[in-house]
Amino acid sequence: MTTPAIKGEEHWTSKDGGVKLFLFEKCLGDPAKTRGTILFVHGSSMAGQPTFDLQVPGRPDSSAMDHFAKLGYDCWLVDMEGYGRSTKDRDNNAPIAMGADDCYAAALYIRKLRGPRPLLVYGISSGALRAAMFAERHPELVARVALDAMVWTGEGSPTLEQRRKRLPEFIGKNRRPMDKAFIHSVFDRDHPDTAERHVIEAFAEAVVALDDSVPTGTYVDMCSRLPVVDPEKITVPTLIMRGEHDGIASMDDLLKFFARLATIDKQFTVMPGISHASFQQKNYMMVYHILASFFSQPAPVYRG
Repeated sequence: MTTPAIKGEEHWTSKDGGVKLFLFEKCLGDPAKTRGTILFVHGSSMAGQPTFDLQVPGRPDSSAMDHFAKLGYDCWLVDMEGYGRSTKDRDNNAPIAMGADDCYAAALYIRKLRGPRPLLVYGISSGALRAAMFAERHPELVARVALDAMVWTGEGSPTLEQRRKRLPEFIGKNRRPMDKAFIHSVFDRDHPDTAERHVIEAFAEAVVALDDSVPTGTYVDMCSRLPVVDPEKITVPTLIMRGEHDGIASMDDLLKFFARLATIDKQFTVMPGISHASFQQKNYMMVYHILASFFSQPAPVYRG
């Protein structure tokens, strides 16, 4: 018996009268018969495919999309405006709120194509803020949301403390340069040796193949406008994923956010040996397990 192959398919949708958004789907078999639909939301410095569909020889299930497709999910990503294959030429810096709009546009497209089933949403770093804002605005479209490497108020964040020193530069232009050296710095800034060097290099090559610059809007938001989401307005089941060594948010900041979430269906997990880019870490299979467990959790049959 032949094992069916994972199918990858490009999609496009639009917003604001002509802005094009690139979507990519991976599924094993019939998308109508999967156990759920996942929308992956990327962060500030790289587009969707390098983050969620990274192919590294000798690294099993290096692609998160492949892994979750094998588990029976219909997997999607969307390049935010200003990133990857999506429109990059408008006069804006693509702030977090615009990313939440892009998630909404992607969700409407997926809903029209695949049916009205609410999405399982995973966002990382500023993608977690985009995903959280999307869930806050459109809970009817979200079944569960996982927020990885997120920040709430920014209090106690060593990464943002350093980034704020360049805030005037970020405010002064819509885009910032992107190169392989910057991608390497993401892995070097928090804790050494949490990711293998050949994986970092493959990731860096994939990022710069799509973008030689990226928008500044998420950096401006995270350095000067936090908080941008309100946990008391997030009513969908929520998972907070915090890497042991991640410098983007302090534990206290995230625990306060967690305590104020409106939903009673919520989890907080600390991931050992993880710094900032979870899916590119040595412990990536642990990250997959945590996320898969949350996404597959049965709904309660009784609420007292």
